[in-house]
Amino acid sequence: MLIGDLLKNSAKKTPNKIAIIEGNNFATFLELNQAANQIANAVIQKTIKKENNIGILSANYFEYPAIYFGLAKSGHILAHLSTRFSSTELTHVINDTNITLIFIHTSFLSQVIGLLQNLPKLKDIIVFGGDNFGNIDNINILSLEQFKKSSSAMEPVVEIRTQDPFAITFTGGTTGFPKGVVVSHESRVIASVRGEREYDISNHDINCCSTPFFHIAGLFVWFQTSIKMGCTSVLLAKWDPAEFIQLIENKSVTSAFLVPTQISSVLTNPEFSRARVKNWRYCNYGGAPTSPAQLEIMLDKLPELVWEDQYGQSEAGNLTVRPKEFILSKAKSVGRPFQGLEMSIVDNHGNELNQGERGEVVTKGVHTMLGYYNDPKQTSDAFTKNGWLKTGDIGYFDEDGFLFLVDRSKDMIISGGENIYPTEIESVIYSHPAVFECAVFGIPDDEWGELPAAHVIRVANKSVSEQELIEYCLTKLARHKKPRLIKFVDSIPKTAIGKFQKNLIKTEYWID
Repeated sequence: MLIGDLLKNSAKKTPNKIAIIEGNNFATFLELNQAANQIANAVIQKTIKKENNIGILSANYFEYPAIYFGLAKSGHILAHLSTRFSSTELTHVINDTNITLIFIHTSFLSQVIGLLQNLPKLKDIIVFGGDNFGNIDNINILSLEQFKKSSSAMEPVVEIRTQDPFAITFTGGTTGFPKGVVVSHESRVIASVRGEREYDISNHDINCCSTPFFHIAGLFVWFQTSIKMGCTSVLLAKWDPAEFIQLIENKSVTSAFLVPTQISSVLTNPEFSRARVKNWRYCNYGGAPTSPAQLEIMLDKLPELVWEDQYGQSEAGNLTVRPKEFILSKAKSVGRPFQGLEMSIVDNHGNELNQGERGEVVTKGVHTMLGYYNDPKQTSDAFTKNGWLKTGDIGYFDEDGFLFLVDRSKDMIISGGENIYPTEIESVIYSHPAVFECAVFGIPDDEWGELPAAHVIRVANKSVSEQELIEYCLTKLARHKKPRLIKFVDSIPKTAIGKFQKNLIKTEYWID
């Protein structure tokens, strides 16, 4: 099965069912499939060289799904560019990924136009979401409607293999620039197959898609599964907890994938009440760790909601899910590996560890990436000699086969030779009633090498001092794990999927 087949099959089964809604725009599965076919055929007619790629820069707007499935059907690679890229990052990624044609939502057009003198490979711009653009020297710029108007809505005729690359998403790189994760059709089709089989959703659900489509969780794991199952998807281009509550109340949204910070923003929003979100029955969540204290709040506020945790990453897709019946008994676990998915825990030498022993999580199978684009060295480093993908996460399996993540290997604090895991400290800090968010990281120390520190956002109208919070930690942690510094801040930098960008937080403390 190919990515394009997911949409094509649903269009055959339920052609007149609403597939996507965004604002006042909507399309049936048949209409979405025809739009995707038109885009695919228009791209094929361009006869773009295989070594050149196509990009998309957009939030979750109405046209994104047709472009996504259209490019998958065309046989070309679509690079999903983050709307959070700085101008420097965007310039680097477009050039390094050999993007010669780009689909851009009109709200991001001016940013790219301002960079054109540094984008010598870019030759074509296709704009959607508005027509406020003019002629630009040396660039062919068209609206999406102009681009596809003369192309057929029939299924494109092109030979594609399941192992062929079709998409690139971007993740953090060691050079300071994002790495392009190249994935095949089969690697992401299996994500939807596993989601349909093991998530607690049905084709009767109306699913909110609020996490960005340029990220694996929002696109490949959640939205793509919705399309395969024939669910209606409501797209939210910009996260707004009050609007999310309104979508549940007025658009009958029943299901959503959210990251922990989104969940917190809903439950603490002035618009929130159980009555207003009574249609909401299922929440699949992940993308960042959820502390037991957060989980307690979630269960207290919405005890009837089905909360289902999952774990995955850009390089490997969705890897585990914690079924609803284990929400309390395995509260600190991210679940069990999907049926048929190979996963193991290994030491620094690649040796498999026993149950309960901590090591790096590794996985193998068709779900793993093909590699990092144009970066054979980092691709080689990402895999073991036996073909296992190294996730960079530290964890262990319990006696029931549930995976417990301890931390990211790169975030681990080594203090006086002792390994200290920031998530353990974060869990304690989160349990304080005055704490809304926190991020724990290592700061340099001449004697110990590193010491734990934390940035904390307080709950509105609640107060706690640095010393009070440190003393609170001492009641629950060993003395060497207590934060030596706590800084109260207004915001903590995050990725688009809600993970703390600790490399940015730590910068001010590690300046020579």
